Amino acid sequence: MKVGVDARHLGAGRGVARHLDGMLAALARAHPGDDWVALVPGRAAVVAPPGVRVVRTAAPSRLLFGAAALMGRPRLDRLLGGGLDVLWLPAPAPVAASPQVPLALTVHDRSFEARPQDFTAYERLWHHAAAPRRLAARARIVVADSEATRADLLAAGWPLDAARLRVVHPGVDGGPVAAAPRGHRAHLLFVGALEPRKGIDELATAYRAARARGLGAELLVAGTGRLAGRLEGIDGVRLLGAVDDARLAELYAGACALVLPTRLEGFGLPPLEAALHGVPSVLSDLPVFRETLGAAALFVPPGDAGALAEALLAISTDGELCERLGAHAREAAQRLTWARAAAGMHAALTEAAGA
Repeated sequence: MKVGVDARHLGAGRGVARHLDGMLAALARAHPGDDWVALVPGRAAVVAPPGVRVVRTAAPSRLLFGAAALMGRPRLDRLLGGGLDVLWLPAPAPVAASPQVPLALTVHDRSFEARPQDFTAYERLWHHAAAPRRLAARARIVVADSEATRADLLAAGWPLDAARLRVVHPGVDGGPVAAAPRGHRAHLLFVGALEPRKGIDELATAYRAARARGLGAELLVAGTGRLAGRLEGIDGVRLLGAVDDARLAELYAGACALVLPTRLEGFGLPPLEAALHGVPSVLSDLPVFRETLGAAALFVPPGDAGALAEALLAISTDGELCERLGAHAREAAQRLTWARAAAGMHAALTEAAGA
């Protein structure tokens, strides 16, 4: 099977990029007999997973895909050399493809529809150009990251039916990692984009309140975004910016808890990445986190800064609670691997190809 991949996000290091990096590497590793060919526009340095052929273009991503959205050219399958059995779009984005080429589309969430106010004017224009519902109608198979996203797509009236909609949970790499001793876990950790839907304002308010009540743990923030200024100057907060995987692993290992007060999430990799280290999470009480972690986290109502402050104090001072939740979280992480994700995704691609 020859699989073309829209790999514009490959190596970008966040969100869709982390999903694409992990899934594509696992697919190529598990199915070396297939021909994996990925389009990466522009000239930025990119390291493709072993077993994946990369096609580059001189035109950068915005120019290439902006033209595709406006004029229906260039067609992605032709840029990839043609002869594709299936074309995989790892997220809704502006694109053009030949009508006869089967599409498989992954949808991570509906944030662009449910919370458009969280995005810049440019981002909203790009989402409009992507025409996500039209892509979903065109695709032979649509893959959702979670049952929560699947239910949301159907409830929102997307042009889908159960016969074309599959759920494939993303994964985390490796088995459980040796956890740092409890006494060496000194900080709270936020990992993600510093954007409105991630609950940055609530995080700032809650951390200030908890600090005023005696919270000693620093809050380390790994990520970038336009709301970074909301956390600057708060006593105990350290903004680290973008970090590489090795540094991120160190941050997880030394954390007493991950904090993710997001307002909307399609899956959420950081809680499971933390869980590999036996590190529990303080999370917004969203259906997707109940789906992936069960009771292996401390949940707070979305947007409730007071409840979040209480949870930060509890997780940083109650060693028994922390260890119990961390152990359960580690069990959950062991069930959701990239190998398992690749098996589900390959089945979806094969079905879309009609093979």
